[in-house]
Amino acid sequence: MMLNRITALAGMTLALLVACAGTSPTMSRDQAAAIVASPDRTAADRENDARRNPVDLLAFIDPRPGMTALDISAARGYTTELIARAVGPTGTVIGQSPMPANGNAAPPPAFAERQKNPNLANMKFVRRPFEDPVPPEFKGKLDLVTLMFNYHDMGHLRVDRAKLNRSVYEGLKPGGMFVIADHSGRPGTGISESGTLHRIEEAFLVKEVEAAGFKLAARGDFLANPQDPRDQAEPPFHKDEFVLKFVKP
Repeated sequence: MMLNRITALAGMTLALLVACAGTSPTMSRDQAAAIVASPDRTAADRENDARRNPVDLLAFIDPRPGMTALDISAARGYTTELIARAVGPTGTVIGQSPMPANGNAAPPPAFAERQKNPNLANMKFVRRPFEDPVPPEFKGKLDLVTLMFNYHDMGHLRVDRAKLNRSVYEGLKPGGMFVIADHSGRPGTGISESGTLHRIEEAFLVKEVEAAGFKLAARGDFLANPQDPRDQAEPPFHKDEFVLKFVKP
């Protein structure tokens, strides 16, 4: 009996060591700061840093070398670039934006300009609808998906958010992360002020995303401002904002 217990314990220890050996360490704040300090980042991005707090945001998102990531509603590519630098040449990040009314599938000029940087050769772009932002060839292969400060826009744009969240869920590997940051709305407002105050109630967003099968894993309070009454679109002070990390079980 004792021998069986020792053998079982040894097996469990070996399995744990193997699992730990295959797990990449999380990104430290110092590593995030080094990425943000990259000398070839643009002056416009450095100016944007003042309101984005990219060091804490990048450390919370936790992109790691070799990951495959999707940045939904990438627009000019500010966050996409930071993730591209973090996942490195062995990783890939795809910036997604919907097709514009004129049918031009090319990346926005600012995004295309970033792609000229040889250090960002792993930074791709795709035009896809918000309801299905994951390219078919990446279904079930993503380690990370981000949606920065634009989930609320899915309200006034009349996007089917249930389809959006399901698409992200199906695109991620088990254990994959879905990180959302947005402007905080008042309790009870849901997504009703998305087109006016450009805010969304945090609890409302959590409920919608969890309905797709995700589990809330972490909250970041580094962009919070408890003094914000959350009744203005552009207050003369930093907006109260939240950052949430969901995980696909």
